[in-house]
Amino acid sequence: MNPHTWLLYVLAVGVISAIPGPNMLLVMSHGARHGLRRSTATMAGCMTALLIMISISAAGLGVFLQAWPTLFDALRLLGAAYLINLGIKTWRAAAHAGTLAAPLADAVEPPRGLHTPGALFRNGFLVASSNPKAILFAAALLPQFMSPTAHWLLQFVVLVSTFAAIEVSWYFIYAGFGSRLGKLLRGAKVARAFQRATGGIFVGFGAAMAAFHR
Repeated sequence: MNPHTWLLYVLAVGVISAIPGPNMLLVMSHGARHGLRRSTATMAGCMTALLIMISISAAGLGVFLQAWPTLFDALRLLGAAYLINLGIKTWRAAAHAGTLAAPLADAVEPPRGLHTPGALFRNGFLVASSNPKAILFAAALLPQFMSPTAHWLLQFVVLVSTFAAIEVSWYFIYAGFGSRLGKLLRGAKVARAFQRATGGIFVGFGAAMAAFHR
């Protein structure tokens, strides 16, 4: 790839990844509740879902969703419903929260497996995959930085690897901030307020996604 093109791509992805969204909020809240080390499972779940969606986009589903708005709307509303459900359950769990270190119920985590890597991974995967706009985003962004004269697979690998490195870096920044925040928010009242704020934001993300019109 042209180095200038790659640097422009790094800048674009760096800014876009830094913008707080459902993924970053989940990683930060898990950093506060479970610590930085445990939240790496959440990061892995988010990243796995994003890589799958980008690969699907590269395979042409992004164009398909653009051509079939009904399918896009169905996926969008399904993802919105999941985020709203997650927000409501997170809000309700605040009533039983003693501190941020106590087990808190997430929408997709079974009561006896709140802290297992598998449960955190699954939570991250479902939140990241709840937004079909990521497929359209990848379909619109990646071609802008790819040359038709160069090997497409090599370019795809470089762009996706760069995206993954930048995205994961921001995950660690958000999770690290959440981990530091968790050490400060040990009181029951503050923990409940944090939990309710997190739930409210998830509901807001879901409502915004449901209201989104292309």
